Amino acid sequence: MIQMVEGQRRTRWRHVCSHRYEGRKYAMRKYAFIIILGIVLISSLAMAEELVVKMYHIDSKGVEACIGDITVTESPYGTIFTPNLSGLPPGLHGFHVHENPSCAPAEKDGEMAPGLAAGGHYDPAGTGRHEGPYGNGHLGDLPALYVDPAGKATHPVLAPRIRIEDLKGRTLMIHAGGDNYSDVPQKLGGGGARVACGVVE
Repeated sequence: MIQMVEGQRRTRWRHVCSHRYEGRKYAMRKYAFIIILGIVLISSLAMAEELVVKMYHIDSKGVEACIGDITVTESPYGTIFTPNLSGLPPGLHGFHVHENPSCAPAEKDGEMAPGLAAGGHYDPAGTGRHEGPYGNGHLGDLPALYVDPAGKATHPVLAPRIRIEDLKGRTLMIHAGGDNYSDVPQKLGGGGARVACGVVE
């Protein structure tokens, strides 16, 4: 009788131990899967392309001092432009991709104009329309940059249509005025003069 009870205890203990072992195995597999998934996600983020574009003050005489940089990364929702700039006038500023890789001045109406060698807004489809980052006009139309009262721009903007590969060999341009994402009442959103520029290598 004692031997039978002892045998039942051993069988029950083996059964409990077996369940505990299977539970531990399942937990280990689950944690291993989570760790592997984390490594894959971190690796994919590390492999994501990133551009850092140095930005410079420009005037009718040429390119002046560096005012910081703009980091460009891609996301599932479009391209993110993260500025780290200083020394700009407070407020909203028109921000665009221009077609040529130059920040030099060029002549217009008999006078030298800052950044004019950069050409116009990048428009590979030839739309001829300024409709902002959410319209179907220039592909180079980006969301306006906000500059705080201290003259710093640090707020990222998201451009849903353009990709990093579209930027290479072009320029990022910041204008003196804002941008209403329209050609009315003024052409190209009313941004006016070009005040800062950076070539995308």
